[in-house]
Amino acid sequence: MTSDWYNIKSLFRVITIVMMFVSVNLYAANKIDSVRVWPSPESTRVVLDMKEKPEYSYFFLKNPLRLVVDIKSTPGRAATFPKIDKKHQLIKKIRYSTPKRKSDTRLVFELLAPVKPVIFSLAPTGPYSDRLVFDLYSKEKPKAQTVVKSRDISSDRDIVVAVVAGHGGEDPGSIGPSGTYEKTITLQIAKRLAAKINAEKGMSAVLPRTGDYYVKLNTRTERARTKKADFLISIHADAFTSPQPRGGSVWVLSLRRANSEIGKWIENREQHSELLGGAADVLKDTQQERYLAQALLDMSMDHSMKTGFEVAEDVIAEMRKVTRMHKKVPQAASLAVLKSPDIPSILVETGFISNPAEERLLKTRDHQEKLATAIFKSVKGYFKNNPPEDSYFAKLKKEQPRFHKVRSGESLSVLASRYGVTVSSLKKANKLSSNTLYIGQNLAIPRS
Repeated sequence: MTSDWYNIKSLFRVITIVMMFVSVNLYAANKIDSVRVWPSPESTRVVLDMKEKPEYSYFFLKNPLRLVVDIKSTPGRAATFPKIDKKHQLIKKIRYSTPKRKSDTRLVFELLAPVKPVIFSLAPTGPYSDRLVFDLYSKEKPKAQTVVKSRDISSDRDIVVAVVAGHGGEDPGSIGPSGTYEKTITLQIAKRLAAKINAEKGMSAVLPRTGDYYVKLNTRTERARTKKADFLISIHADAFTSPQPRGGSVWVLSLRRANSEIGKWIENREQHSELLGGAADVLKDTQQERYLAQALLDMSMDHSMKTGFEVAEDVIAEMRKVTRMHKKVPQAASLAVLKSPDIPSILVETGFISNPAEERLLKTRDHQEKLATAIFKSVKGYFKNNPPEDSYFAKLKKEQPRFHKVRSGESLSVLASRYGVTVSSLKKANKLSSNTLYIGQNLAIPRS
C-alpha cells in the first residue's frame, strides 16, 4: 500500500512538471514575425505580424518622448524593424528594450511629436495572420486652412468631384486568384479618373487616398466636404466565394440608411452649423433649430439620392459599352461611404477581382482607361446638363444656343413669350423675312 501510494505521488509529480512545462511553452508561444510601417497624411500606422493574438499594455515617457509597449508572453527579438524614412514625421525610430519579465517583449517608439495612440489587435484575414496595430495621430494642431468664402455667382468655379479609392494600407480589400489586391486596382483606376477630371476645364478632382495607406470612412467624406465636393465616387472591385460571377455594378444609398443617417445628424447639434450655415448662430430656439435642420436634411438627402441615382444610371449605360455588367440597374445598399446627406455619391464596382479572367483585365492599363473614361463621361454629362449656378459649366450652358422644333399651333409671338425674348430677336437670330413658321422647323432661340 505504501509503495503504491509512493508511485501515485511520483506519477502526480511527473504530471505536474509536464503540465507546468507545457503551460510555460504555451504561455510563451507568441512571436513577432515582422514589422511594417504605413505612411499616411494624417497618421502613421505600425503593424506587428504576430503568431497568435497578442496581449499588450503601453505607457509614455518624456524627455525624450517615447511610447513604450509591452507584449506579454512574446520572448526574443526575432523581427527586425524597418528604417523610418522622412515621410513618417511622428516616429524617429522603433527599437527593442529590456522588459520587466523575460517572457515578454518591450518595444520603444522614439517620437518626434506628441501623439494620440489608437492600438488594437486584428484577427487573421486574407494573407495576414494575427496583428497588433498602432495608429499614431499627431496631437499638435493642424496648420490653419484657408476659409472658403461664400461662392459668388460670377466666380465660374469648378465642379469638384471626390474620387475615393477603396481600401488601402493594412486593408487590402478582396484578393484575386493570382494575388492581386483590390486596394491596388482601385487606386490605379481612381488616379486615372482624377486625371481625366482635372484635364477638363471647369472640373477638378479630390483624391482622399493617393497612396498605399488606409483612410477612415468618415475621413473620406470629411475631406470631400472640406474641398466643397459636388459629387463623390467610390471605386471598388467586387468578389465572391466562387470564381464564376463577373461584371460591374453601381450602388447608391438605400432609403433605410438615408433615414438612419438623417436621424444621426439631427441628434448631433455640432453638425448643424455645417448644414445651416449662419442660421445656426441666429436661431436660439433649440426646437426651431431641430425643425429647420430636419427640413434641410430631408431636402438635401432627397437631392443627393436623386442625383446619385441619375448619375448611377448614366455610369451603367457608359460602362456597358466597355465591360460586362453584373447588374444592369443601380443597386441600393447601406454603405457607409455613401451616407453624407450633402454630397451626392455612388459606389462603382469595376468588376469581380475573384474571377480569373476579370482579374487579368482589371490589371491592364487599357481596361482601366476604358472604365475611367466611362465614369468620367457620365459625371461630366450629368453636370453639363445640371450645372450648379455658380459654376463654369453653368456659364457655358447660358452661352450655348437653344433650339426649338416648331409644333402645330405655335407662332413667333407664342415662342417669344415662352422663352422671354422679342419677336424681332427671334426673326434676326433665324434670318426670317416674315412671321410665317412651318411645322418641324428648327429655330435658334437667342438668350434673353
